Amino acid sequence: MKKQVVIFILLVLMLLIFNNILMNRLATTPNIIDSTELLDTRQVNSQKLFDSAWSIVESNFYDSKLNGQNWKRWQKHYQGRIKNDADANIAINTMLESLDDPYSRYLDKKNYAEQNTSINSKITGIGVNISSTGGKTYVVSVIENTPAYFAQLKNGDIILRVNGKNISGMKTSEVADLVRGPEDTIVKITILRKNKVITKNIKRAEIKIKTVKSSVDKNIGYIQILTFIGTTTPNEFVDALTNTNKTEGLIIDLRGNTGGLLPNAIFIANMFIKDGNLVSIVGRSGYKKNIYAQSTDYVIDKPMLVLVDGGSASASEILSGALKDYHRAKLVGTKTFGKGMVQKIIPMPNETGLNLTIAKYLTPLGHDINKKGIVPDIEVRLSEKDLFSKKDIQLDKAKTILTQIIQEEKN
Repeated sequence: MKKQVVIFILLVLMLLIFNNILMNRLATTPNIIDSTELLDTRQVNSQKLFDSAWSIVESNFYDSKLNGQNWKRWQKHYQGRIKNDADANIAINTMLESLDDPYSRYLDKKNYAEQNTSINSKITGIGVNISSTGGKTYVVSVIENTPAYFAQLKNGDIILRVNGKNISGMKTSEVADLVRGPEDTIVKITILRKNKVITKNIKRAEIKIKTVKSSVDKNIGYIQILTFIGTTTPNEFVDALTNTNKTEGLIIDLRGNTGGLLPNAIFIANMFIKDGNLVSIVGRSGYKKNIYAQSTDYVIDKPMLVLVDGGSASASEILSGALKDYHRAKLVGTKTFGKGMVQKIIPMPNETGLNLTIAKYLTPLGHDINKKGIVPDIEVRLSEKDLFSKKDIQLDKAKTILTQIIQEEKN
């Protein structure tokens, strides 16, 4: 037993070192780059600002065919027509829309500065967990001592509008993006509670929560990863594994986890997958880079299930996709969001910036999940009644299935 503990500690140390190296190498992923390196203070005229964006996209967008169009047409179309930065803003974003890529966008000075405040693991919002079903978005839980808690939002509240925008039919991750924002800014939330419409102005704040939570129910360990954005996530996950070490099976909950830092997902996947490719990054003109597990003689091999839903995106899909492809865990819940693209934050003159898609992710078996998501092995949908109740039928189902698996392995 002591030998296994020592091996486990050595494995963790090795993976933490690997994670730090990966964090430095994968500077193309947003949130990995230090915000102090993301500012171009050069001042140029508005026409040159547009021309700079045009050139960057032509050279760096992941699709070298630029969505099958003659890219020079945009240069000709706006030549001599950009009179101010507002014109440049409209022109650049119009040009980007022609790429049919929802993740590539231009940010003016104000919006770019706001984005940079959220980089480097700083999470700001109001402190609610939400879920969408039947075209409606519900408050699933409110985190104590957060702006949402003090504003008296309650479990079961239906969110109707965010800053006046009707969010009916929107996905969980899309609503979450609207609710989140820079610290000390106000977000206007309109809710429906018992047939009464209520509007609350809530000041966003840094949400001081752990990114990983764990608990034990009899012989089953439960680990919830709230986000991959935190630089402390690997250490917190190791602590969670220690807390659940004596259990016979493990459930990892990625529901509502919209992603974060790629190295965190790889680090965690490596704790369950002994060797092999964990994710592939395919860049411009098909250039492909595989990220392999650090080979080790010790991995966590107890039976495991992973909970996913429509809010599980990006890094959540990298982890769940790897575990599914290697048959290391079955996925339970509903189809994931389907964000398999890599964006790079590119500083531009006049203290503006460009979020540009430069590559896409593939799962170990080569599956492109962008706009498709990952279908769970066992589908368990939540009804409106389930969201209002305190019961978590997806988690209950996962526990039932895992108990059966554990029992079968014993027989």
